[in-house]
Amino acid sequence: MKALWITAPVPDDLPVRQVYGFLFDTEGRVLVQDDEGYHNLPGGKPEAGEDFQATLFRESVEESQVEIGTAAYMGYVRVEEPGTEPYAQVRMTARITRFLDRAPDVSTGRLLRRLMTTVEHAPKLLAWGDNGFAQAECAADVAREDLGISLAAPGTEAVYVD
Repeated sequence: MKALWITAPVPDDLPVRQVYGFLFDTEGRVLVQDDEGYHNLPGGKPEAGEDFQATLFRESVEESQVEIGTAAYMGYVRVEEPGTEPYAQVRMTARITRFLDRAPDVSTGRLLRRLMTTVEHAPKLLAWGDNGFAQAECAADVAREDLGISLAAPGTEAVYVD
């Protein structure tokens, strides 16, 4: 599989299969879902008629039981896999406005833990290589500049919000 991080709009002819978000709490930490040691950002597949914001809002509630404010677009990962046409995975940044009671993910039935960590530490958990570090850096910039979020200081302890 080949994955390339691009900070530009998704081309009209490239299908979007996933929308994921770097979601920040009031302490400036980012939410990383913990599924028994497998880590990911909240997000998922767009449904018919949904824009990126609607997909991220729905998936954030379904998977992590958090509500978010307006999301800012960051870019996309162009994914090329053998035997399939290239596709995009969109990345966005948003502020968490409310933590809801935890519940199983409606799609999988699994109860995901909500790990709040620094944006610097998130790529290590996500294990997306250089693309992950570039995305986290972009998320930090967008969070500060576009959303007015003060980020948690590097080294701030990660905490579960369960």
